[in-house]
Amino acid sequence: MARAETIERLRQFLRELTPAARILLIGELERAVLRGDDGESGAELVLRQLCLIVREQQEGAPRAGHAARLFFRPFEPFLVDDADDDKHPGRITRASIQLLWSWVAHELLPDDARSLTEQVSSALSSGDAAMAEARVRAFQDSVLTAMDASFEAAADGDQVQRRLLAKIGTPRASKDAAMLRCVLRGRDVLARLGDELPLHIGKLDPVALRTCRGKIESAAAQDRELFLYALLTVMNRLAAPWQLIRFGTNAANSRSAARVAETDYAIVVTIVLAELERLVGELRRDLSNGGGVAVSALLKTIHDCVRGLRSELAIPVDSDWGRALAAQRGQIAELLRCEIDSIPGRVRRLLRARPAGEIESDSVLDAGEVSNTEALVTLVDASRLFAGELAINETAQRANNELRQYLDGATQALLDGLRQAAPDERRFRQSQFEAGRRFCGIVFGHDYAEALGKAAQLAGGPAPQAAEA
Repeated sequence: MARAETIERLRQFLRELTPAARILLIGELERAVLRGDDGESGAELVLRQLCLIVREQQEGAPRAGHAARLFFRPFEPFLVDDADDDKHPGRITRASIQLLWSWVAHELLPDDARSLTEQVSSALSSGDAAMAEARVRAFQDSVLTAMDASFEAAADGDQVQRRLLAKIGTPRASKDAAMLRCVLRGRDVLARLGDELPLHIGKLDPVALRTCRGKIESAAAQDRELFLYALLTVMNRLAAPWQLIRFGTNAANSRSAARVAETDYAIVVTIVLAELERLVGELRRDLSNGGGVAVSALLKTIHDCVRGLRSELAIPVDSDWGRALAAQRGQIAELLRCEIDSIPGRVRRLLRARPAGEIESDSVLDAGEVSNTEALVTLVDASRLFAGELAINETAQRANNELRQYLDGATQALLDGLRQAAPDERRFRQSQFEAGRRFCGIVFGHDYAEALGKAAQLAGGPAPQAAEA
């Protein structure tokens, strides 16, 4: 529980930052991750939480009440935002969690749920978090008892069971109900496992691997159904999802996929493949939203996941795992080709030389568009590092060449425009130049951007941050 509270305190701190401060912090952390400076620092952990918060705010996701959040706290390590979680072993969507709570609160134990909501609100208002958690724990026990009775009563009749599952209302009601019972039953075991693990396992060396494997098997020894959830709990603390593969190869004492498939840890390959698919879906959503947050760091995670699967495990190309991996690589390549090909045009639209008649007095480039384009220019630059594994060599090289050629000439034209700008258009010209300078800092390096900044000062005073938020 202490680990969960630490993460919640981190989230609360990050939520209280201003949007501008969060974007700045995301940029710094993303650059640290891309440089490989993360190490044991946990930058990826903080970056992951920041991205979740930004996406929640972008999507306007409703926040559950205090009672529901405390009730489902044991499920935090297993939540995903996907529309369809059926391909992800041991995972459940936030939408399904909301439906499960509705079923518990309105169908299973409505009177107890109303009482719990009042008790939790009262306890938290008076600062008694321990009392709130005690009330929630007693309610969880009541839910387990009521669920066991309900499903036992429905066991002998298919029609009764279908009605029960229909009331739950989730797309995979039977599996979600089984997960609800399993995780609630094993909440103490899983909480103890979480408390014993570091918040961030930066390096899964042989000692850490043996320690984590021992904790996983200790949890499973108390309830075999907790094996999957113990694996996911450990994976959430790893620096990269693909490292979970090492538990399979360690158990098999071999890199052979066939040997791993014979062990209890065969599920780790399915988990990592599903995690890769989830990450690709996340990248697709971020890009479709106009750029998203930390897309380059996300691309690095995807690249590392593909490389980890291919290097840690000898997967035959004609096996189910091999075909699944090949399909994912194909989707990644197609997604990135379409996006990367569009980025030079996006930069040109922002930086094109505009006649004075098109510029409104004292206007500037849109802050959000500049920030998103900057993230995508970073994506193009980073794609050169990941092109081989993701099969986008030609696309990445072409986009990089186009950006370099365009920016090399465009910044000089923007600088000339700044020198000649009339007073009412100067602010817009400065915002364009500053955006170009930021893009050049990514493509050509910090020193190049600094030289441009000094040139801008000579051309007409210091260039402001383009696009004020």
